[in-house]
Amino acid sequence: MTLFSLIVALLIEQLRPLPVERFVQAPLKAFSRFLEDRFNDGEARHGAVAWWVAILTACFASALIYFILWHVHPALALVFNVLVLYLTMGFRQVSHFFTDIQLALRMGELPRARQLISEWRGRSHDDSGSSEVARLAIEEALLSAHRNVFGVAFWFILFPGPSGAVFYRLSRFFDEEWGRRQGAADFGDFGDFAQRVFAIIDWIPVRLTAAGFSIVGDFEDGIYCWRAQASQWKDKASGILLSSGGGALGVRLGMPIHESGEVVERPEMGIGDDADADFMQSTIGLVWRTLVLVFLLLALLGVAGWVGN
Repeated sequence: MTLFSLIVALLIEQLRPLPVERFVQAPLKAFSRFLEDRFNDGEARHGAVAWWVAILTACFASALIYFILWHVHPALALVFNVLVLYLTMGFRQVSHFFTDIQLALRMGELPRARQLISEWRGRSHDDSGSSEVARLAIEEALLSAHRNVFGVAFWFILFPGPSGAVFYRLSRFFDEEWGRRQGAADFGDFGDFAQRVFAIIDWIPVRLTAAGFSIVGDFEDGIYCWRAQASQWKDKASGILLSSGGGALGVRLGMPIHESGEVVERPEMGIGDDADADFMQSTIGLVWRTLVLVFLLLALLGVAGWVGN
């Protein structure tokens, strides 16, 4: 059921992408504000309490609904699995930016590509060249593939019913919503726990995704870049994904970029040629091959379990 649920959810998401802002982000932000109003006094321990209240409630509710539906009829539990996965994962949530940027670069429409990457990243890139735009798009695609697909899939496989997918999605949301505001004058240390605990939650999934990139791409360069470059990136998890992905693709990522009228210095990730629209196409192939690898491993585990019984 696990493999089938993942495949069906991804197929539906490919055919009909979810309006994520309306059906996921808006309700989660309202929930976050509710918790902040009641728990946030600037102290880290109250942020931890709010995090546990939210996570335990959501995970317990999703697991309970799943088991009730399973006892009514397994098909209902399967439908619930697919629905929750549809709400918690999906590369198509951001892939329209990637596709449109790739098309704009192929058509020589650099101003359009700059506008799209600026909208995607939430920062201005009006001075970026075509290679820099392609590089940034590849980086965002590799990170999004992990956060929206592989990380969710890992915890979905590990926990009963769809509770693992809920667990990862909510943990990532609170890291982004509270962790990024950590230390702000009007927020205090409320986001400290959410930031630290998500780093632990994502520790294994990040490394499995990086290993997957290396296996389906250039294995030697992927592993070499991971070991040699990942620690140079400000966010270690992102550094692992970008260095292994860049090495697997044979493309140079990272490096200085033009952002909001300034030059932002960044270490080099990956190895090989400068990024362009062709490497963007290769990135799509890398992500899909990694996904196929995950499906094959799940199928083998399922066969092994069936034979063992």
